[in-house]
Amino acid sequence: MRSFVSSARLAGALSLVMWLTACASAPELDHSVTATLPQRQLLEDVPFHPQRDYQCGPATLAMVLNHAGVDVGVDQLIPEIYVPSRKGSFQPEMLAASRRHGRIPFTLAPRFASLLEEVDAGRPVVVLQNLSLPAFPLWHFAVVNGYDLESEEVLLRTGVTRQDATDFGRFDATWQRSERWAFVALTPGELPVTIAPEAAIQATSDFERVQGPAQSLPAWQALVDRFPEESMGHFALANAYHAAGQPDAAIDAWLSAGAKDPSLAPAWLNLGLTLASQGDDEGAREALRRAASLDGPWQQSAREALNEQQGGAR
Repeated sequence: MRSFVSSARLAGALSLVMWLTACASAPELDHSVTATLPQRQLLEDVPFHPQRDYQCGPATLAMVLNHAGVDVGVDQLIPEIYVPSRKGSFQPEMLAASRRHGRIPFTLAPRFASLLEEVDAGRPVVVLQNLSLPAFPLWHFAVVNGYDLESEEVLLRTGVTRQDATDFGRFDATWQRSERWAFVALTPGELPVTIAPEAAIQATSDFERVQGPAQSLPAWQALVDRFPEESMGHFALANAYHAAGQPDAAIDAWLSAGAKDPSLAPAWLNLGLTLASQGDDEGAREALRRAASLDGPWQQSAREALNEQQGGAR
């Protein structure tokens, strides 16, 4: 990432930040989290790509994508995410490139425990650090691929160092300056250890817009399995099934969405239209009546579809 200071100024800033981070206290970890984790975890199978000048973004993204089974090199990623005019890579480009290469980037909750949980689950984590001071930022992407609870160290692939060990306090001091921004790049069908349903839905929707419904189906199914009470998960799964040419599965999922949230008008509307196309006129009219009875932007479309359906039945 780009530093907005001269190299001379940076040397002074870095000497100060090294002193400050040496005094940083380790983040507090909930005992309920640490009690379930092994004392040490190291993902040795994470590939290492040493960083070239200003290109920590392509290097770190190549590491996590390679680990996730994507055959892509740093040279291929450079034109996708590196911005020459600003001498760096940025979060939106990192996430977008992950989607283009068939993996879902999930931004993690800004909790230190989230890093440890994902590493323990076998997933390297991309983190964004500011290695300088807030007034003179030196942004840097690195990959967390391990930890040691006893020595309180984070283990990273960073820069030109294949395996770095940084104490919890010093690492967190640099990480919190990015508001503890981090993400994992997962195969569709996998979810982070801890994630809110809204965040999972958003990440999967963003992936679907790039890769299409067929590629997103495993992700939506995993989301519904994790959050069975989330009506929007069932609704999105149904839409993906329908777009992928599986109307029967879509009907079942829309029924589930409507059962979870009877006020979800678009679920009833889509259900009614699909049932009509399948020749189930009675079921279609019942679903469309439900949609037409609900206030909102879908009501007029539902009423028109219901009138058409009732007109065809006479």
